[in-house]
Amino acid sequence: MLNFILRRILLSIPTLIAITIVTFIVIQLPAGDYLTNYIAQLQAQGTTIDESEIVALRQRYGLDQPMYVQFVQWVGRMLQGDFGMSFQWNRPVRDLLGERMLLTVAISLSTLLFTWAVALPVGVYSATHQYSFWDYIFTFFGFIGRGIPSFMIALILMWVSISRFGVSAGGLFSAEFRNAAWSWERVADLLRHLWVPMLVLGIGGTAGLIRIMRANLLDELSKPYVETARAKGLPEARVLWRYPVRVALNPFVSTIGWSLPALISGGTIVSVVLSLPTAGPLLLDALLAQDMYLAGAFLLLLSVLTVIGTLISDILLAVLDPRIKLGA
Repeated sequence: MLNFILRRILLSIPTLIAITIVTFIVIQLPAGDYLTNYIAQLQAQGTTIDESEIVALRQRYGLDQPMYVQFVQWVGRMLQGDFGMSFQWNRPVRDLLGERMLLTVAISLSTLLFTWAVALPVGVYSATHQYSFWDYIFTFFGFIGRGIPSFMIALILMWVSISRFGVSAGGLFSAEFRNAAWSWERVADLLRHLWVPMLVLGIGGTAGLIRIMRANLLDELSKPYVETARAKGLPEARVLWRYPVRVALNPFVSTIGWSLPALISGGTIVSVVLSLPTAGPLLLDALLAQDMYLAGAFLLLLSVLTVIGTLISDILLAVLDPRIKLGA
C-alpha cells in the first residue's frame, strides 16, 4: 500500500506541471486581455484614455511582458503563496479566494453529506425490496430528480417561497447579518438558510446515487458468494452489510475525485440564481472579464483538487474492495 501511494504521488508531480501549463494557456486563449476589455468598456461609456495611460496600465499589470515571462512570474509567485492581483477587483487573489471558500465549502460539504445520507439507505432499501410499492415511489422520484435541472428547482423554490410565504429563498444570510462580523448568531443564521442550496444542489446527485446503489447491490445480491453465506446460516443483515453493500459502495468512493473540485465550482448556475456568495459566480465573472490571475488560480485549484481526489478515491477503493489489486 505504501509503495502504491508513493508511486501515485510521484506520478502526480508531472501531472500538476502539465496542468499548470495548460491552465495558463487556457486563460490566454481568448483574444485580447483584461486591459483590452477594460478600455473597450471605457470607450463604450464615452470615456477617452490616453496612450501613455494604456502603456502605464500594461506595465502595472505586467501585460507588456512576453507570455513565457508572465507564466514564469505567475508560477514563481504561486510557489511563494502569492496568487497575484485581481485586475477586476484590484485586490489580492488570495483574499478573494479566502472570502468565498468558507461558504462554498460549507454548502458543498453539507450537500455531499445530505446526498450520501439519503442515497445509501434508500438505495439499499430499494434493492432489498425490489418491485415493492416504495421501490416504485423511490424510482419515480429518482427519475424526477435526474430529469429536472437544479437551477429550475431553485427558480421554482424561490417562486413558491415568495408567492406563498412572502420571504426570499435566495442568499445565505438575513439582511442584518449579510455584512456583519462572524459570531454565533451569524452562524445560526447561516444554518437556517443553508438547507435551501443544500436541497437544490443535492436532489440531482441523490437521485443518481440511489439508482447506482440499487443497480450495483442487485447485481451483488445475485452472486454465488451471497447464496453461500445464506446457506451457511449467517444472519441476513450480516450477509447484506458485510460484503454486498461494501462492494456496491464503490461509486460513492470513486466520485470523491469529482467531489473535491465541486467544493469550489459546484452549482455555479444555482449560486447565481439564488444569489449565493460562493466561489462559482466569482470564477464565472473572472472568466468573462479575462481576469487572468483570479481565473487561473481557480482553474489551478480545481485541477489540483481533482488530482488529490482521484488519489484518495484509488486508495479508498483498494481498502474497500478486496478484488482491486494495487499491482506489483
